[in-house]
Amino acid sequence: MATYKPRNILITGAAGFIASHVTNRLIRNYPDYKIVALDKLDYCSNLKNLNPSKPSSNFKFVEGDIGSADLVNYLLFTESIDTIMHFAAQTHVDNSFGNSFEFTKNNIYGTHVLLEACKVTGQIRRFIHVSTDEVYGETDEDAIVGNHEASQLLPSNPYSATKAGAEMLVMAYGRSYGLPVITTRGNNVYGPNQFPEKLIPKFILLAMRGMVLPIHGDGSNVRSYLYCEDVAEAFEVILHRGEVGHVYNIGTKKERRVIDVAKDICKLFLMDPEKSIEFVENRPFNDQRYFLDDQKLKNLGWSERVIWEEGLKKTIDWYTKHPNWWGDVSGALLPHPRMLMIPGGRHFDFEEPNRMSHVNVPKLPNGKSKL
Repeated sequence: MATYKPRNILITGAAGFIASHVTNRLIRNYPDYKIVALDKLDYCSNLKNLNPSKPSSNFKFVEGDIGSADLVNYLLFTESIDTIMHFAAQTHVDNSFGNSFEFTKNNIYGTHVLLEACKVTGQIRRFIHVSTDEVYGETDEDAIVGNHEASQLLPSNPYSATKAGAEMLVMAYGRSYGLPVITTRGNNVYGPNQFPEKLIPKFILLAMRGMVLPIHGDGSNVRSYLYCEDVAEAFEVILHRGEVGHVYNIGTKKERRVIDVAKDICKLFLMDPEKSIEFVENRPFNDQRYFLDDQKLKNLGWSERVIWEEGLKKTIDWYTKHPNWWGDVSGALLPHPRMLMIPGGRHFDFEEPNRMSHVNVPKLPNGKSKL
């Protein structure tokens, strides 16, 4: 199996959740690679996520938007970029119902700017495009075989539709211009540093505050969760061993209902699930299940290492030690948060009534929540 060795890597959205773990891993493991981290520092990005990489001589951070063609072209030329790992995107489904044009702008137009810059410079040897399992749409509840990389794309919400659209552009540039593209489609990821609009960090922060955990619908929706370091390793493997023109699913066969995730978190916080879980209005579109066939990635030598129980405890421990990592996130903890996408900070739509109430969480003698 041929191994690809990059020299100068541009990582977009590098201060975000998954990309920051990938960036820190590559900086740690490959001191001879130069990593240029590009991020516009949107509401779900945080420069602190890149703290492990900042002291390294092979790390450079640039604040900027992938939608700026001048900036992207400048970086590709001046930094002699030969590899792009494209993570930057709007990703939260709830936001896409109220701010769908922003998803088109970031996910489709931003990707198009990057691809055009690659065509113009003619120096890119790998373009790794990060997509999502949601582009496949809903998997049948009784399916025993997951979606494979050649399965039809049937997105069902504005977020996944824009990610599918971006994929089509990537594929077209690969076919029309010979751009060496690789696409990934991943299951849900959890772990330290994740902005708490997503399910697991939201439930953890709510539990830490002694508040109820709001579940959309009846909690029967099934998702698959991978720990962030396993996913970072997957991208490391795909970067070095992935084949140009191919798609790779990053997934796990271990599935969990949302209600069971909530119960597991309640258990670790010694909270009574009957009193600590509240069922709220469902999303306009809430796919029941996403199930992937990940054999192709396993054939490259990757495998899931961190089991659910271990990963969840690590995640809770991190949020317990860093309760103010994101500052004021009370708006993100609403059952149906809506970002207003206003530049310059985090701005939430508070029109939704705050239906959350408090529950009693056992305390240790030092006043901290008992885990």
